[in-house]
Amino acid sequence: MIIAIDIGNSNVVIGVHDGELWRHTWRLPTLVEETMLFYEMRLADHLLEAGIRPDMVKQVVLSSVVPPLTSFFVELSQILFHQKALIVGPDVYPALSLRIDRPHEIGADLVANAAAAHHRFQQDCIIVDFGTALTFTVVTGEGYILGVAIAPGLRTAVSSLFQKTAQLPEVPLELPQSAVGKNTAHAIQSGILLGYVGLVRHLLAEIRVELGEHYIAIATGGLSSILHPLRHDFHAIEPHLTLDGLRVIGEATAGK
Repeated sequence: MIIAIDIGNSNVVIGVHDGELWRHTWRLPTLVEETMLFYEMRLADHLLEAGIRPDMVKQVVLSSVVPPLTSFFVELSQILFHQKALIVGPDVYPALSLRIDRPHEIGADLVANAAAAHHRFQQDCIIVDFGTALTFTVVTGEGYILGVAIAPGLRTAVSSLFQKTAQLPEVPLELPQSAVGKNTAHAIQSGILLGYVGLVRHLLAEIRVELGEHYIAIATGGLSSILHPLRHDFHAIEPHLTLDGLRVIGEATAGK
């Protein structure tokens, strides 16, 4: 089994792959103020419930955009699985080559996304990740990461509007039936959710103008299923793309 751990700004996503399928996936909140014991207890509970013993785990692969938690999960890999975690970075997967100005700045999750998309599709791709940030990562069929576009994520936009205004409520992320809001919650849902439909379509169009109309779009991320009007804009919607990328990288580097 491979354990893949994606430490994001909102959640820590942990997947257990048995060589064929993701048998288990768990989400823990990203809380930088918590102790390692907090994560150890919760992960141990999940493992016990799933019947996963340390000797069943052959590799742990980790991506992180939250440095304070990286060391926690590296140590937990030793404690719970007796494995040294492979930490994904910009140069860990030889099938990818970064054609960007500062390779060290790219998020490990975006490298994992690119690895998975390149491995599966072998085509020029735009990977749209609907997470805390909304990211567009461009990877070619030859494995070149050409660049990234970043915008605030859906939940980030809603939370920011709530925090920065005195009278606007924090609303659920539900697609409204119409663009013209009849109440405050409806108005916010229209502006943000329908607005993001336009944002995604416009950025995909701009990237294709720059690089070619043949680029396929792949969606992933915890919120990728919310924007139903976009479902026909994507070649595929892959909820486990980041975990798949960690698995691909782990398998490619096993024993090296």
